Amino acid sequence: MALALNIGKCTLLGNYRENNEDAIEFKQYPDMTIAIVADGMGGQAAGEVASKRAIEVVPRELKRNLAGALSHEQTKSVIRKAVVQANEEIMELASLERDLKNMGTTIVMAVWRQGSSVLHIANLGDSRAYLMRGKKIEQLTTDHSIAEALVQAGTISSAEARTHRYRNVLWKYLGSNEVGEGPEVKAVQIQAGDRLLLCSDGLSGVVTDEQLFNFLRDHAEPQECADGLGQLALDCGSKDNVSCIVIDVAESK
Repeated sequence: MALALNIGKCTLLGNYRENNEDAIEFKQYPDMTIAIVADGMGGQAAGEVASKRAIEVVPRELKRNLAGALSHEQTKSVIRKAVVQANEEIMELASLERDLKNMGTTIVMAVWRQGSSVLHIANLGDSRAYLMRGKKIEQLTTDHSIAEALVQAGTISSAEARTHRYRNVLWKYLGSNEVGEGPEVKAVQIQAGDRLLLCSDGLSGVVTDEQLFNFLRDHAEPQECADGLGQLALDCGSKDNVSCIVIDVAESK
């Protein structure tokens, strides 16, 4: 069965920030679809520069190199290299301009190749990807925060991590030496009826998984859903920029 993706996207300044340091991108080419959410950091305009560079470089590199990837492992390698290239360009830019010295950005992305039943997910930082299927929602990504590292080590619980003082302290992101050979890339088997969510922590940091599931379930149209999730985050007291992309998987007509 051939599949198609329907998209809704939203990015909001929010009520507390002077600049929107988030950036979102959705590109559809004849052979692939790319969706990206990036949450910049570094103060003043630096975060905006980093997130915008991320959403420019990654699609550029994927467009150049993905056509030659014939297997899932080759696809994963191309995605990792695209993210590494973005990291190198962000770090180089930061080294050249004093005002950009400490800039960085998270990234979460979904890459779908036309005709495939697999969608590839990758992230750095604490921007997340979720999959809603049936009556369940699953977080597909792992935060690269100190709080999450403590969860993985068994030191604190997931519930404690939500309010931990290090929940927003990242140890891996674009603009850092920790990127290494690139992020883990997850191949997700998708089917008609699936709904995926990519979001910055301006949304996931204040809206619980249960609230996310209920909202995703109750708002059928993807653009309306994305806009509504943005507003829900603000209603829940988010003090950050808020960005999300809602991806519906449907049968191709």
